[in-house]
Amino acid sequence: MPGLKDRLTDAGYGLGWSVVCHLPESWAHRAFRFFADLAWRRQGPGVRVLQGNLLRVIGKQASDDQLRALSREAMRSYARYWLEAFRLPVMPAGRLAGGMRVSGHVRASLEYLAAGRGVVFALPHMGNYDLAGAWVIAQGTGSITTVAERLKPESVYDRFVAFRKRLGVEVLPASGGACSAFGILAERLRAGKVVALVCDRDVTGAGMEVEFFGEKARIMGGPAGLAVQTGAALMPVILWFEGDNWGVHVHEEIPVPAEGDTEQQAAAMTQEVARLFEAGIRAHPQDWHMLQRVFVADLDAERLRPAPGS
Repeated sequence: MPGLKDRLTDAGYGLGWSVVCHLPESWAHRAFRFFADLAWRRQGPGVRVLQGNLLRVIGKQASDDQLRALSREAMRSYARYWLEAFRLPVMPAGRLAGGMRVSGHVRASLEYLAAGRGVVFALPHMGNYDLAGAWVIAQGTGSITTVAERLKPESVYDRFVAFRKRLGVEVLPASGGACSAFGILAERLRAGKVVALVCDRDVTGAGMEVEFFGEKARIMGGPAGLAVQTGAALMPVILWFEGDNWGVHVHEEIPVPAEGDTEQQAAAMTQEVARLFEAGIRAHPQDWHMLQRVFVADLDAERLRPAPGS
């Protein structure tokens, strides 16, 4: 039987999808901002990790005031992600279509799909990727397949799977599934489908080491590995919030290098993914919702900057 904490966690997510979507939007917005500011003031472990990550983005010469202001905006942006996730089931289709500010190579990705070629969208934890997924599906791409960490309690993971399934997203577990997630993803790509993977953090312990903001970091190499093995187009995507709307930039395909074995090719492509993520995060640092450790220095030892003003 799940413990009290697990039951409360599950109940909280249940209330999110059953209650928040029916509240007046202005009320919900104020409430989520209040709790974001509360979490930021408490300077818990997640916020301290966020500040350590953001410090790499803006540079260690940044003042405490600059870091505090940015981390507060990042927590508010993260809260907005959750608010929109809970309200997405009742969001009018016209609002979704009219609110996307799209740039880059979306047309090329649709042309690949129309020709029967699979596409791998590689994303960082930025903006609202659930909403972006719903928008991509609305362009006529069919379903999207993705991978998600198994959350605890299991009932919360099940809620997320059900939520994304209603959007048209097939969710595979990162671990513990009956079949290999990589194998299923490869099948979808060979069938000319879309795979979308949030990959700026190593969630399996088998990620690739890359240069990221001048340091070593570990991110997932799955998107590049899938592109190498299946011939699918690897296209990094940057997401951000733009006022009340949403920004999306689809980068052009990262080609498979002509030299090296498959592992070396995937490593080179993963480094290019990291480089493009880095540029996108620098442009919109407040919308990078990274409250987990990414950098090797933080994974190996506690090396987070003390919370300013603590």
